[in-house]
Amino acid sequence: MADTFSPERPVRKIMPDHVLIASVAVLLGVGLVTLYSASASFGQRFMGDRFYFISRQLAFCGIGILLFIAASVVPLGFVRALVPCGVIFAVVLCILTFIPHIGVSKNGAARWISIGAFSYQPSEFVKLMLPLYLAHIFDKNQKQIDSFARGIRSPTLITTLFFLLIYLQNNFSTAVFVTVNALIIFFIAGVKFRYFLSAAVILAPICTLLVFTSSHRLLRVISFLWPDQDPLGAAYQLRSSILTVGSGGIWGRGLGRGVRKISSVPEIQSDFIFSAYTEEMGFAGVLLFYLIFLIFAVRGYRTALEQRDTFKRLLAFGLVTVISSQALINIAVVSGMLPVTGIPLPFFSAGGSSLATTLVIAGLIVNVSRFKKDAEDADVF
Repeated sequence: MADTFSPERPVRKIMPDHVLIASVAVLLGVGLVTLYSASASFGQRFMGDRFYFISRQLAFCGIGILLFIAASVVPLGFVRALVPCGVIFAVVLCILTFIPHIGVSKNGAARWISIGAFSYQPSEFVKLMLPLYLAHIFDKNQKQIDSFARGIRSPTLITTLFFLLIYLQNNFSTAVFVTVNALIIFFIAGVKFRYFLSAAVILAPICTLLVFTSSHRLLRVISFLWPDQDPLGAAYQLRSSILTVGSGGIWGRGLGRGVRKISSVPEIQSDFIFSAYTEEMGFAGVLLFYLIFLIFAVRGYRTALEQRDTFKRLLAFGLVTVISSQALINIAVVSGMLPVTGIPLPFFSAGGSSLATTLVIAGLIVNVSRFKKDAEDADVF
């Protein structure tokens, strides 16, 4: 089966980007070590098992690695053939969160589905499927990109549908996240600026209204802007995280020697795991973290720029942006530069849904890296 649906000049098929693969492996390894260090005390105190979180993460890691390998070698033409079914499946998964005895609510948010011992967060699958769909449809309609009816109506409707489904799960931050990442793909695909202006005029007041009509979202904004107003309530997690981030100094306390992770930062093994990392690894560790993620992002975007084929280029760009923007947003939240969002740190945060999906996304980026537009491309960083 051909690797794309559109006719293209032959491309050179090469070995995958080994630097990209190495960056994924390092991020995964460091993430697992950090998770164990951050969660062991909490698991022992509240679950009776210091290996509670890391054992679950390792199980999903094993599944994720198999999926990573499969995603890195599967013919992209076969992936494209499955996109319509994948979109329908993602919609069905999101709807299942509202079905009693299948959907699982936690803290007032219906974001998970559970069947037997298996649980999954459908919004994570949307992070994968929406860029796949947009890359597919914009490649298919690239000659009609200036027409709303023939070029961008379908991707706009699908993006809006996923925004609504995730928002109704009481997951506003992820709904905004997937929508913004979708709009970035719209921009890279060449959609005219006037459509973005129209979208901004419509979305800005709607999103503002959605924030100010929800008490918990409004509290997050208030605790971000005025953290001293409720230091032991709504602002406690954020303030504790900032103090933990600053306590690591230059070299950190040392791996496994962090003290604030024990009780100071709620859910430190999840969305705030970066604060545990900074306490133990210090500023030097933060620089190392940024370096590894920078290598991943540079090699990923380099892969996108090397593609002549529109589908491969948009797919690589969109998927790299999903992982990189999640990391940037999470770090900004943990450091007090953004309100609390609930966006996990890729490869680090506890959560099998996020880890497995992230590895599939990384596998597809590696898959695209096997293609170059010119035989003369230099192998430089």
